Parts: sequence; C-alpha cells; structure tokens
Amino acid sequence: MANFIIGLTGGIGSGKTTVANIFAELGITLVDADIVAREVVQQGSIGLNNIVQHFGEQVLLADGSLNRARLREIIFQDASQRLWLNSLLHPMIRETMLAQCKEAQSDYVIMVVPLLFENGLDSLVDRTLLVDISPELQQQRTVARDAVTAEQVKNIIGSQASRAEKLSKADDVIDNQGEISALKCKVQALHNLYLSLANNS
Repeated sequence: MANFIIGLTGGIGSGKTTVANIFAELGITLVDADIVAREVVQQGSIGLNNIVQHFGEQVLLADGSLNRARLREIIFQDASQRLWLNSLLHPMIRETMLAQCKEAQSDYVIMVVPLLFENGLDSLVDRTLLVDISPELQQQRTVARDAVTAEQVKNIIGSQASRAEKLSKADDVIDNQGEISALKCKVQALHNLYLSLANNS
C-alpha cells in the first residue's frame, strides 16, 4: 500500500503528463486530479446531482451528462458561482484522490495536480515535483498542441502561480526543455530517490 505521496505539478504545456507516464512505465500508480474531477461529476454522481439542483437543467446535455461548456460560461461570468462550485467539488476531489492513493499498490504514488500549489493540495503530499519550462516554450507547445491562440495561453499562464513561486515551493524540479531521452534519465534518478524515501518513511 502506497503511503508515500509525490505531488507532481507544472504549468500548461510543461509536459506533466509525459513525466507522469514515464513514472507509470516504471510501475508507479498515478492518481490524476483531472480524471478524478471528471469522475465526481459523472452521471448518477452526488456531485452532478448537486450541480443540477443548484444551476438547473441548463447545465445538462441531452444525454443527461454535464454540459461543461455551459457550466464554464456561467462560472466565468460570476465569481460567486465559481466559488460555490469549487467549495462543492474540491473536497470531493480531495477525498477521492486520497482514497485512490491509499488503494495504490506501488511503493509510492504520484498525485498529478495541475494547480497543486494554487489549491493548497501540496499539504496532502510528502514531497513535490515541478516540471519546469520557460513561459515562451510553454506558449509554443500549448499553441501547437491545443490549437489555441497565444493570447489564450498567456491568460491561462497568468491565472496560475508564477514560475518563481512554483520553483521556490517545489522539493524537486525537472527541467523539461530538452529531449525525451534526457527526461527519462531524470525521471529514473528521481524514481530511485523516491523508492528509498518511501522505504524509509
């Protein structure tokens, strides 16, 4: 059972997912905040029922699942609604992630959280790992990957904790500005470190 938790984070386009997948290839269980966030609002869930009670049927698609685009529209226009939604979902996401960490069979577990520091989730983990790249590269990679404008990416980067802030808070940092082969070596080195930390914890 994995009781030693590494919080993996990084800004948009930094390569968090790539790094997480290399850890997974080494046999480490991943608990992904984005996946859990979708699970707590799937059809039939308490999360979705509460959302529908609060916002009405307008936030549902024809098949009864959550209309994310509509919900996003509502909460971006009204900060108090965003606050309401966050206070509903964040505790559910947190509980589900911790439960999944407890069930993990690997020596340690990687919790993948895009807004680890922003949402104070670093308090739930034993150690934090930041995937770091320059804002310019972040922009380049995200524009290429998501077919969004540079302006949109700038706004997203602006809404996240600054690079300096994240670097000052992270226990470990992977510089992901190079090749995938270099990345694999860095992950392997950290994997060895985390195994020894987990075994001694």
